[in-house]
Amino acid sequence: MRLFVERIKTPVGALLITHDGKRLANIAFADREDRRARELARDFPDAQLERAPERSRFAKALERYFEGDNRAIDKLPVIKFGTEFQKCCWQELRRVPAGTTRTYGEHARIIGRPNAPRAVGHANGFNPISIVIPCHRLIGAGGSLVHYGGGLERKRWLIDHEARHA
Repeated sequence: MRLFVERIKTPVGALLITHDGKRLANIAFADREDRRARELARDFPDAQLERAPERSRFAKALERYFEGDNRAIDKLPVIKFGTEFQKCCWQELRRVPAGTTRTYGEHARIIGRPNAPRAVGHANGFNPISIVIPCHRLIGAGGSLVHYGGGLERKRWLIDHEARHA
């Protein structure tokens, strides 16, 4: 499999976007390269990575998102992988409206697994397509910011950014 990589600047640091030309495979902050490398090795062990020959619609949509168009990323296609539970969690995450948050427990109830908020958190932690699959919109039971692979300061920024432009 051939995957293309692009880098874009954002207000919270550079993003590395990996895609096959048709669907997103991974989005990670450039300063989290170790995590990104592990995710790509896990999800696409035989992939050949190359620089994208031109600016993709994924990069353009993410740039619009960071300029304030929350909906720019809503319909971006993603490569489907992960366990059935992870796919269920991630699919439902894309239904959480920008500018809002939901607790892990609420998310577990919505997907029909009310006793599984920790499993939801675990699935959330394995999300390789951050921002587009908006794992930053899940928060702790008391409203606290917890667990974000890009760092809690970025999670706060993303939540506030979406609320400003909702």
